[in-house]
Amino acid sequence: MLQLFFFAPPGQLLHAVVFGIFGLLIGSFLNVVVFRLPKMMQRESDNYIAHETGQPLVHTDSYNLVVPRSACPHCGHQIRAWENIPLLSYLLIGGKCTQCKAAISPRYPLVELATGLLTAAAIWHFGSGLAGLSAMFFGFFLIALTLIDADTQLLPDDLTLPLLWLGLLVNIPGTFTSLPSAVIGAVAGYLILWSVYWLFKLSTGKEGMGYGDFKLLAALGAWMGWSMLPMILLLSSVVGAVAGIGLILAAKAERNTTLPFGPYLAGAGLISLFWGKQLSALYLGNI
Repeated sequence: MLQLFFFAPPGQLLHAVVFGIFGLLIGSFLNVVVFRLPKMMQRESDNYIAHETGQPLVHTDSYNLVVPRSACPHCGHQIRAWENIPLLSYLLIGGKCTQCKAAISPRYPLVELATGLLTAAAIWHFGSGLAGLSAMFFGFFLIALTLIDADTQLLPDDLTLPLLWLGLLVNIPGTFTSLPSAVIGAVAGYLILWSVYWLFKLSTGKEGMGYGDFKLLAALGAWMGWSMLPMILLLSSVVGAVAGIGLILAAKAERNTTLPFGPYLAGAGLISLFWGKQLSALYLGNI
């Protein structure tokens, strides 16, 4: 793969590099989304409860993805433009706030790097047409959903539902699958996990997953069609089991620890979009 990259046609390589740089910028924005969207949801919930109970609103200041300006969570120092250049700024300031010298989480540059690489991979794999651009945005949504679910065990409707509708729109011309297959995939994806949820709840009295997982699988079905759902579920289950066992062995989780399923669905979705057909053909060819 690496050899093919270096001996690629100049135009294809240039597109991948340019879009990869664009992905670094989007990665910086995704860090904001991951940090602020759950807080925006909580603030909205707080104000709704206050309104319904006749209490003064808890939050009256503006807080969204644009305002207020990004600031150090330790000292409140507002991030200047030169301190917000993807990857480079983190290296220039040594991973510390320029004001209070508090350490900045390495997750920020890692998210930027991962987004840039995934963007370049999407354009490299699918080209710079509709399929490549669609795969690029597919990756953006899944990165944000993965990190939010890992942090809060929430998969916000503000992300899962647009991802679902976007998948249906992208497949009107049959970009990744036919439109009928996408519609059936969305319905089947939701109903599969909805059924698992209720079977588990009725048999154990506990909730094994959240409704956000249903919507995320529905979105993946809308992007790749109903026939890819078994592959996605298999991959997500395997990755989830391996990760869970690894955490237990590393003493970072107990056997009854609740692990978010969204990151494993997202990872399986990415693998399936890029290589799902090849994996399916390989599997069917060996049975």
